[in-house]
Amino acid sequence: MENKKSMIQDMTTGSVAGQLMIFAVPLFLSNLLQAVYNMVDMIIVGNYVGSVGLAAVSVGGDIQALLEFLSMGFSTAGQIMISQYIGANQRQKITGLIGTMFSFLALCAAGMSILCFLLRKPILTWLNTPPEAWNYAYAYALTCMAGLIFTYGYNAVSAILRGMGDSKRPFLFIAIAAVLNVILDLLFVAVFHLEVFGAALATVLSQSVSFLCSVIYLYRRKEAFGFDFRLRSFRIDPGILKQYVALGVPLAIQTASVQISKMFVSSWINSYGYIITAVTGIANKLNVVFGFCTNSIMTGGAAMIGQNIGAKEYKRVSRVIFVSYAITTVLASLFSVVLMIAPTPVFRIFTEEESVLKVCLTYIPVAILMFFGNALRTPNSALINGSGNSRLNLSVALLDGIIARIGLGLLLGLYFKMGYEGFWYGNALAGFVPFFIGSIYLLSGRWKKE
Repeated sequence: MENKKSMIQDMTTGSVAGQLMIFAVPLFLSNLLQAVYNMVDMIIVGNYVGSVGLAAVSVGGDIQALLEFLSMGFSTAGQIMISQYIGANQRQKITGLIGTMFSFLALCAAGMSILCFLLRKPILTWLNTPPEAWNYAYAYALTCMAGLIFTYGYNAVSAILRGMGDSKRPFLFIAIAAVLNVILDLLFVAVFHLEVFGAALATVLSQSVSFLCSVIYLYRRKEAFGFDFRLRSFRIDPGILKQYVALGVPLAIQTASVQISKMFVSSWINSYGYIITAVTGIANKLNVVFGFCTNSIMTGGAAMIGQNIGAKEYKRVSRVIFVSYAITTVLASLFSVVLMIAPTPVFRIFTEEESVLKVCLTYIPVAILMFFGNALRTPNSALINGSGNSRLNLSVALLDGIIARIGLGLLLGLYFKMGYEGFWYGNALAGFVPFFIGSIYLLSGRWKKE
């Protein structure tokens, strides 16, 4: 029988680079699989349905990302709290947090599903969904709403494991989802001809299987991490909930504001027609692929920073950030070189339509800006998240998501008359805002007092 300590990894001693890589590599592989998982819909729909299907998946993907903002924010909050409990040797609090987090996120998933179902048509209208893609996008969005509980549940389990320093099991669970998604996508779209609905259904079913596998894993090892899965254990603890909400709300607002600002930009871009919408959807998938790579460093770095701040090992925090910068900058350089050397083969993965490919080539410099903006903000985001600074997260959300992305998009797209390219560049440049804010926070040393 495993004991409690076997579930928890101490990241306050030893080699910083070694521990970060040991923790981040499974996350990287997990995120790489998730990138493939997210790209499969685009690739298969693009090849079997065409550019109208690509446009629908692009719109549906924006809605799906919006649906998940509460899950992302509060799962991150749970991971931070678990890491800090471990670093401060307050492990008795972890059990209450797990039960509170499970119940709270289940209620959030139900509420989001109902709300977005009621607002489904206004949301599609607000996004300027191209008329040719409306029915496809409608079916995709509805299917994702129906399966939201599985996404929230999986994110909660992953947050628990990663907060304890275990990044290997989340990799296994996402691997199950990725493989199953490819199989079901081909079956539903290529064989049964369910088109865009089939792609969405494949995503939901694969997520549900992954979630069930993760819950079974935790249940079989319930003694190892101190949660017995009895009904009373899911009671929401008011004291823990207060701290959890105080940290999770700004994180959720940050995620929501960034996503809403992206949707606002997308609504303008979509007004230029379904070809531009299709290209933007492909571009977003490329950005998501790179984001999954850097997010592994951000998640690993935040877990290490959380433990070390809890243990008051401040010098190790600085080393974590330095190593993170080195890794993410190399990744951005590699992605940029590949895209500059072989752009057409990369874009042909998604579509063979020449009208779409021609516009895709104009996105290359924007993509490079996106890569480096993401690379530079990742270590500072790890510091902000790891320290649990909810106020600063809220500031970043407002400046990055609302002011910078929307403001720059309108300035370049409309005032300087750059059209859809102006909105692309505005979106890319906004990604540098967290780097500047995080750098000031790092140099100030205020994170030591969080």
